[in-house]
Amino acid sequence: MSLFKWEHQAVDTFAALHDLSGRTAVVTGGSRGIGRAIAQALAEAGADVVIASRKQEACETAAAEIHQATGRRAVAVPCHVGRWDDCDRLIAETLDTFGRLDVFVNNAGMSPPYKSLETITEELYDKTLAVNLKGPFRLAVLAATHMAEHGGGSVINVGTAGSLVASVHELPYACAKAGLNALTVGLAEAYAPKVRVNAILPGPFLTDISRGWAPEDPDDAPFVPLGRMGRPEEVAPLAVHLASDASSFTTGAIIRVDGGVTRKV
Repeated sequence: MSLFKWEHQAVDTFAALHDLSGRTAVVTGGSRGIGRAIAQALAEAGADVVIASRKQEACETAAAEIHQATGRRAVAVPCHVGRWDDCDRLIAETLDTFGRLDVFVNNAGMSPPYKSLETITEELYDKTLAVNLKGPFRLAVLAATHMAEHGGGSVINVGTAGSLVASVHELPYACAKAGLNALTVGLAEAYAPKVRVNAILPGPFLTDISRGWAPEDPDDAPFVPLGRMGRPEEVAPLAVHLASDASSFTTGAIIRVDGGVTRKV
């Protein structure tokens, strides 16, 4: 076999393994930032997608843009992931619309600012835990239960590298996301062998959330070994990989995408 033919077959095999045609994926927090990039990439790989976030208009805009760009079905489902009734409705509406659920991306999150640790209110703490851990727990369990009963699937939890090196400035958020790491490992065991559960831990990325602390020049970030901030589209290919058959022997993994910030942890 010539080298050219081998390379051509390798490319075909790689593409086939990452093909998500005929599958349905849900992305929470999918209207902007990392979630928006993941939803776009999943659709480009062939999946129909559900865009979920709190603001219906933002969901509808993202869904329309993704459909126009990829030709895949994309629907908007407003959902406050901190409320279990909304979580239940998101799963039910997905199944009513598409009749299947193959990939679930727990991406929604929030990190409300506070002046100091002693000023953190019970309301702020509870709200942070609800969106970053309580809701994702419910959603992952509902999604994985359905997948286990219908041929399998993939759950992807999007956390943060900050869960490994918790900062005093985002401690409730880091605590919740550390819980998401534990949830990933526990669910990987609970729903094996049919459902794979993995986590992605982004580091310093250019998103709406990072605007308050990101350097003026995102390509000059000396605190990052790679020297710059990350961009949402640099996380999306990993999500496609974890959603696809290319990662068929990967579960319970917690993968850092942080430019090397937590390299020594």
